[in-house]
Amino acid sequence: MKQDLHIRMDKIQPTKTFYKIFTLVSAGMFLDAIDVYLASGVSSYLLKDGWSTLSLNSTFLSVGFFGLFLGSVFAGLIGDLFGRKRAYQLNLLIFGSFTLLGSFAPNMPFLIVCRLISSIGLGTEIVTGYAMINEFSPIKSRGKWCALTSFVANCGAPITMLLCTLIIPHFSWRAMFVISGVLALILWYFRRSLPESPRWYIAHDKYQDAQKVIAGIEDEMKAENARPAAAVSAESAAHNSADSDKHFIRNLFVATFAVSATIVCQYTFTSWVPTLLVKQGINVVSSLGFTTVMLMGAPFGAFIGALAVDHIGRKPTIVSAFVLAAILGILYGHQTQPIMVMFLGFLLTSCFYILMASVVGVYVSELFSTKYRFRGAGIANGISKLITVGMPFVVSSLIAISNPSMIFILISLFAIIAGAVVFFFGPETNNKILE
Repeated sequence: MKQDLHIRMDKIQPTKTFYKIFTLVSAGMFLDAIDVYLASGVSSYLLKDGWSTLSLNSTFLSVGFFGLFLGSVFAGLIGDLFGRKRAYQLNLLIFGSFTLLGSFAPNMPFLIVCRLISSIGLGTEIVTGYAMINEFSPIKSRGKWCALTSFVANCGAPITMLLCTLIIPHFSWRAMFVISGVLALILWYFRRSLPESPRWYIAHDKYQDAQKVIAGIEDEMKAENARPAAAVSAESAAHNSADSDKHFIRNLFVATFAVSATIVCQYTFTSWVPTLLVKQGINVVSSLGFTTVMLMGAPFGAFIGALAVDHIGRKPTIVSAFVLAAILGILYGHQTQPIMVMFLGFLLTSCFYILMASVVGVYVSELFSTKYRFRGAGIANGISKLITVGMPFVVSSLIAISNPSMIFILISLFAIIAGAVVFFFGPETNNKILE
């Protein structure tokens, strides 16, 4: 029965249930992106209004990343041991409740505590979201759907900056917390009806439960006249699962290094490039036009990643983006003309978000079998968040003792090493059966 269920699951095509899962998961990932940029936007207003200090702001931002780390790890344990459904329901309830509670914070320490707990809930989202899409998507277009989820999520960057500009001056920073918290709770309500992953049911020998979900999807396919995919042998599925488990440590190393390089390079660039270029005498970086042009590379890059991962494969997309990011990073650090600063900044941001779509959105979840998928992805994402917490101190120390261009060299070095790790040690997962 187990083999039959695997084969039937591998033959499914997109149906009403899948589109519902894609919509609600993408909406959750969109909230994740909004919250990351919201923290940065809100913190500046907290400081300007005298409600916070530089020290408290640093703590506010740091506990957010630490909460994301804890959430990523907890997501792995809950999702693999107790089910995907519990993980993606619990995370939004925690995030929405404590974000909303933070809007009523009487002081900064209270807001910091709310931020920590809400970030734990949000840290679960990036692990559960991509893994859910991964486990319900058709094999041939799995990369496209995961990367499209990343595209939707990364549209949150420019939208959040716009909302902060329009709302905070008129309604205060609290309004942004209310909007984010209420949207999360509304989304939690609608996600209650999403089904559990049949692949998780199968991995935990809950065959009757898996049968019910798969039968429901097959009935929808018949009603919608969707043709099943070609049959996949059970032996092939079993081989790929055994291979993933056999190389778990290797795959965890690849996943951790690739995710860490992607997130650290992206965060360091977008957070510090204005400061670095001002030190080089380029005042344009403080303008709204520069910020807008740079952030438009986020959805553009994620869209390119969505097109590339299925057509040319995971490894070629990822390695090429890392190498190109390394080259652009070196070039960017030596620019003095505003037009080239914006142009190369757009291209570099695009590369980082090609990597966000292909590495974080697709590749990491595919490196692990169903049994270990949430734990593997959770550990990899969690470690990347821990490294991100420490990067501001590394960057500030380098700025104090060296030329600002050294930061771009550091980014390029990290990118090229990550590309080499994926090239030499990472398996190609395009069109592979995941069990």
